Amino acid sequence: MRLKTRNEVMFELLNYILLTCIILTCLIPVLNIVAKSFSGEAHVLAGDVFIWPIGFQLDAYSVVLGSQKFVSSFSNSVFITVVGSLINVTLTVFTGYALSRSRLRGQKVIMMLYVFTMLFGAGLIPTYLVIKSLGLLDTLWALIIPTLVSPFNMIIVRLFFFNIPDSLEESGKMDGAGNLRILFSIMLPLAMPVVATIGLFCAVEYWNSYFDALMYINNSKLLPLQVFLREMLLSASDASNNIDMLSQVHVSQESIRGATVVTATLPIVLVYPFLQRYFVKGIALGAVKG
Repeated sequence: MRLKTRNEVMFELLNYILLTCIILTCLIPVLNIVAKSFSGEAHVLAGDVFIWPIGFQLDAYSVVLGSQKFVSSFSNSVFITVVGSLINVTLTVFTGYALSRSRLRGQKVIMMLYVFTMLFGAGLIPTYLVIKSLGLLDTLWALIIPTLVSPFNMIIVRLFFFNIPDSLEESGKMDGAGNLRILFSIMLPLAMPVVATIGLFCAVEYWNSYFDALMYINNSKLLPLQVFLREMLLSASDASNNIDMLSQVHVSQESIRGATVVTATLPIVLVYPFLQRYFVKGIALGAVKG
C-alpha cells in the first residue's frame, strides 16, 4: 500500500475538522431543543439548560400530547402523509414504467410536458383558482392531489426501468403475462430500492408541507402538524393560544415548544432508518442511464 504524503494527511485532517464543525453546528441546536423539552421550568427559565436536561421531567410532553389541537393536527398529517405517499408512489411508478417503454406512442411529447412543468409553473394565484374551482378548498385533498406526481421522482423511476434488460419483459410475455403482471411480478421486485427512495421523498415532503395548508385550509380542525408547529414557534409571548392544557401544568413555553418540535420530527426520524439502506442505491441506480 502507498503511504500517504504529508499534504494528503493534512488535507484529510482539515476535512475531518471541517466536517466535525459542520456536524456540531447542526447537532447542538437540536440537542438544546431536546434538552429543554425534558428539563424543569425553573432551569429553563434560568437559562441553565444547554445540551443536557436539568431537572428531568416529562410534563411538557404530557401537555403537548394531551392537547386536542395537537392530536387533531397530528392525525391530519398522518393521513396526508400516508395516503398522499401511497397514491404518489403508485402513480409515479405507473408513469415511469410506461414512459420507459419505447413502444409507447407519443412518449417524447409526454416526457417533454413533464419536464416543462419542472421549468415553468402556473403561479400562486392560478393554482389557487384551480383548487377553488375543483371544490378542494378546506379539504385535506387540497394538500394531496396537486403534488401527486413529481416530475423529478418520475424521471428517476423511468431511468431505473429503462436500465432493466428488455429480455426480462420478453420472457414474461412469452409466458403469457400482460403489462400489469410484468410490472408487479418482474419490474417492481427489482425496483424496490428506487420505490423506497421516492417513497421517503414523498413522505418527507408531505409531512413537512405547511404553505399549501396556509393557502387552502381555513378550518382549524383540518390544519396539519407543521402549521400547528409554526404557530407555536411564532407565538413569542403566549403559547396558551395553541396549547389548551398549558394552564393546568407548570411548564415553560420553551419546554412546550421543544416538546412540540421533537414530537413533530420523531415520526420521520423513526421511518428513515428502515429506508436508509435503499436511499443511496435507489438514487444511484435511477440516475444512471444505460
